[in-house]
Amino acid sequence: MNSQLNISLLERTLHNLKSGWQSIADASYDASVASDRPSLPEGDKGRIRQQMLDCLESKGGEVSARSRAAALGHVYLALDITGKERFLKLLAKEFDVDPVQVDQAVDALCNVKQGGARVKEEQNLRNSLVAPRVKLLTQFNALPEGVKFLVDMRSDLLPLARKHPELRGLENDMHNLLTSWFDVGFLELKQIKWDQSPAALLEKLIAYEAVHAIESWDDLKNRLDSDRRCFAYFHPRMPNEPLIFVEVALVNGIAGNVQTLLDEKAPVVDPKQADTAIFYSISNAQKGLAGISFGNFLIKGVVSELASEFKNLKKFSTLSPIPGFRKWLDEMIAEGHPKLLKLAERKAINMALERTGGAKGGLKDTLANDDWCTNEKLSHALKGPLQRLAAEYLTTAKGKDYRARDPVAHFHLSNGAIMERLNWMGDRSNKGIKQAAGLMINYLYNADRIEDNHEAYSGLRQVKTSSSIKNILKG
Repeated sequence: MNSQLNISLLERTLHNLKSGWQSIADASYDASVASDRPSLPEGDKGRIRQQMLDCLESKGGEVSARSRAAALGHVYLALDITGKERFLKLLAKEFDVDPVQVDQAVDALCNVKQGGARVKEEQNLRNSLVAPRVKLLTQFNALPEGVKFLVDMRSDLLPLARKHPELRGLENDMHNLLTSWFDVGFLELKQIKWDQSPAALLEKLIAYEAVHAIESWDDLKNRLDSDRRCFAYFHPRMPNEPLIFVEVALVNGIAGNVQTLLDEKAPVVDPKQADTAIFYSISNAQKGLAGISFGNFLIKGVVSELASEFKNLKKFSTLSPIPGFRKWLDEMIAEGHPKLLKLAERKAINMALERTGGAKGGLKDTLANDDWCTNEKLSHALKGPLQRLAAEYLTTAKGKDYRARDPVAHFHLSNGAIMERLNWMGDRSNKGIKQAAGLMINYLYNADRIEDNHEAYSGLRQVKTSSSIKNILKG
């Protein structure tokens, strides 16, 4: 269901952009011409190059500038995958920083000591380090749906930049531009409702759900029932495009299994009697904004909304996946980590497998086959070591800048949560077993401690954990 909706949403978005720019675009090389040769053959590159130069020369007034930018964007939308790659490579290579200008600016700065002359040369150096393409990209911002166009262009660019180093400078420019435009202070939080939100927005919720797929309209209706809440963050320049969805269940006590939580046949809880809000799904809706932080207090906004509506809520917790655990564990096994399993754990696993020898090899082979979780004896033997290893992964495995390697952990710790509880077989789906051996974790948000926890993690990289997690680590 998700893939079909994604295709229809993409087609609708492209149609809206094209029709929105049709009336203001004006160029000899237009979308109708480009659509006849969507791969952007070599003979058409000169015309695209000239259009880019025309945009940069800024002849005429604001209306002319918008017209030229719209025409160029219109052409880009008419291209196929090959054509877009060639378009982006042209933009990256021929509209990059001029190294000669940079060298000249550096030399000029070195030849002045102080005063107004130095200030002037410093500014000249700054200007020389800004690629001309940045000015061109910024022109799209003034167009209807222009920010969405740039977000989608970066979505096209990201996989290409991983394969082609010459595109990474352009990707970096787009990353910096979008980072400056997107921050939690600019975002608006809105509640999504089954009977009040536009059908197009409900479709997007289904299409963009990235944590627990929405299987049907009945599934969606269940997630928007009276004991559920769904919120989305929007940017003022993309009012019809959600950036992040946050799905919440109002329950009693901290939930430990997502299948139980999302059971459509479960009785509806009186939300006014619920004492706990469970954040069970947080999905980024825009691929082009990957790697761009919206700020560190997104969840705090939702907590405030819920606390204001339901005075009986005492706890605000997530039921979160651990998407990087199995990959990390496989790496540890492959490296022959000497202290991966304790002696008692090795014996228990070997007994469950009815084998002798090293348990690490047995662990790898066992986890490679998802049937282990339906074998009661084997599942029991694996529970202790897998929970301990998951706790070690979450609290000690580091990624870039010494932050938590697990992306979900990093997100919630940055937002001011603590690691509260590991849940054995919290997600029995194929995805849950393959990613995290069925384990899920509750991150707890204490409204009075969010800022302190955020500072401890962001400043000192301290991972705050409950006594339950500490006890698992002790074994």
